[in-house]
Amino acid sequence: MEPILSSSCGDEAALLGMTSCPLKVTEDIWFGCCSCTYFTRDQHGIVSHLVAHGDEQVKCQPPSIFPASKFKVHSNAQKHRSDMLFKCKLCRHIFTRKSSLIDHNRTHSGEQPYKCKLCSKAFAHRRTLINHKRTHSGDKRYKCELCSKEFAYNCSLIYHMQTHTGVKPFKCELCPQEFTHSSSLKNHNRIHSGEKPYKCNLCPQAFARNSELRSHNVTHSGEKAYKCELCSKAFACKSILFNHKKTHTGEKPFKCELCRQVFTKSSSLKNHNRIHSGEKPYKCNLCPQAFARNSELRSHNV
Repeated sequence: MEPILSSSCGDEAALLGMTSCPLKVTEDIWFGCCSCTYFTRDQHGIVSHLVAHGDEQVKCQPPSIFPASKFKVHSNAQKHRSDMLFKCKLCRHIFTRKSSLIDHNRTHSGEQPYKCKLCSKAFAHRRTLINHKRTHSGDKRYKCELCSKEFAYNCSLIYHMQTHTGVKPFKCELCPQEFTHSSSLKNHNRIHSGEKPYKCNLCPQAFARNSELRSHNVTHSGEKAYKCELCSKAFACKSILFNHKKTHTGEKPFKCELCRQVFTKSSSLKNHNRIHSGEKPYKCNLCPQAFARNSELRSHNV
């Protein structure tokens, strides 16, 4: 049974398996996952869920889409069937297996029982740990056809492709910045709100991004698991190693559209763009001064 749908261009086209535009629901539609028993009414929710599976979601068809009036519990591969529904008590998610609900509950409790033996990271789901191990093995099976970059996960390649198209549909309501992903906009909004939800268990510091907390945690452990193959340097974070490698290649892929300067990191380009925009999002809590860079604010606070 075909649901009633209309087109609405946006980010989710690739993940939903559409050839042109994603779907805008005009009746009560459900989206089902092919890799587990998860299903939802939320189009954005199914996209986020598929990304959480990482590589697995490319092995089957796009997520199933069907009207609630004809509702049957099944995936897009139609391989999960059950008469029993397990509902989360903390959100609207519904599952056909109790084990799937138990896995899902970890997103609320924060429990991360699956630990990597090669670094300090831990995960809520076994499949996420399996995907993570590729960062250590160097397995990058997904290649961009427009440049030389390779990725461990298909979802990372999909996100990367937007750097070529230049599409930035997520706009900040408080400043001119635009973003490729909704998660980037959420992180950016914390600059304005001052929210720092990620707190260190070993010291009073808190951070706006989980990645910043992970980087900070290494200052306590001193562990540097990511090593450069071209020199003897080692780094605490994969992203720092990735940026370091550009010092060997001389690659500077991030170009300013208003002047001729080029940069090795996107964050450096963002900081540079504030020279043109005059934006100063980092404000001192003790005086009226504001700064374009967080490092300038830290120096000011000393």
